Amino acid sequence: MAAEAEVPSQLLILKPPPLFSDYEYKFYPKFQLLKAWESPLPTPLFLTTHAHSVKAVLSSGSSPMTSDILRHLPSLQLIVTTSVGLNQIDLPACRRRGISIANAGKVLSEDCADLAVGLFVDVLRKISAGDRFVRSSLWPAQNDFTLGSKEGERLGGKKVGIVGLGSIGLEVAKRLEAFGCIISYNSRRKKANLSYLFYSNVCELAANSDALIICCVLNDETHHMINKEVMKALGKEGVIVNIGRGAIIDEKELVQCLVQGEIGGAGLDVFENEPDVPKELFTLDNVVLSPHLAVFTPESFSDKYDLVVGNLEAFFSNKPLLSPVLDE
Repeated sequence: MAAEAEVPSQLLILKPPPLFSDYEYKFYPKFQLLKAWESPLPTPLFLTTHAHSVKAVLSSGSSPMTSDILRHLPSLQLIVTTSVGLNQIDLPACRRRGISIANAGKVLSEDCADLAVGLFVDVLRKISAGDRFVRSSLWPAQNDFTLGSKEGERLGGKKVGIVGLGSIGLEVAKRLEAFGCIISYNSRRKKANLSYLFYSNVCELAANSDALIICCVLNDETHHMINKEVMKALGKEGVIVNIGRGAIIDEKELVQCLVQGEIGGAGLDVFENEPDVPKELFTLDNVVLSPHLAVFTPESFSDKYDLVVGNLEAFFSNKPLLSPVLDE
């Protein structure tokens, strides 16, 4: 008698993560995908229908795992998220129920760091502003746009404060060291075996930096951590680059400081109320804007979905997760 075919493990997906359709093949035939967004049923009813069979969920920023969603999934044991940040997940509820979480780990770190450095260089050297100047045919008429001639615009020798020296922050530091920048940082705790100067207070870090690069996660402690006091400490020539989450910065205060010339410039890949961006920023040549695309490379997406599948296979095989999120 032929052996029965193994039934694929169920995987719940509330909404498709970015470019999911391009990488969906990686999940077949290993998992039975429960696509809530394709169901004619309201989400609560769809979840109730599968409440006792779903043990794993694939999550992303577009599908928050709220306490209400978790309440409809009493058998849930694992959330795998395609992001590094966890602000879309109700962590206290997961802790109470013993639900494991796996995130994107380090697979996105290099591409995030590349964009952070790119934004920083762009702001300092006015590359995007210069591009607009040329495309607008202003060069022949005005002939007075200068790239990087302002004192202090050279990248080498800049004192750069990194907020959040995790895997992304470390990659940023490594790249900027190669440019001759002087690195210091703020993090939850001082890192062993690192020569970078550590500041436990982000305001002190700002006061001793020419630029802040935000690489930390968003949580209750970091929400609006970069406030007006920090920006004032950074000073009129200071630059802020944010590749973390928009709400780490008090966006209203940032806009005011930029408009009033209280800081020197900003490179922003994330915003507080995406996709809405403050219109006051659109006309500022010392601001470079990017639509939350730090990890949008083919390499990142391929590596990310390989890691997602690897975590799911490990879970359903009762093996250790590849990129578990551990309480610290």
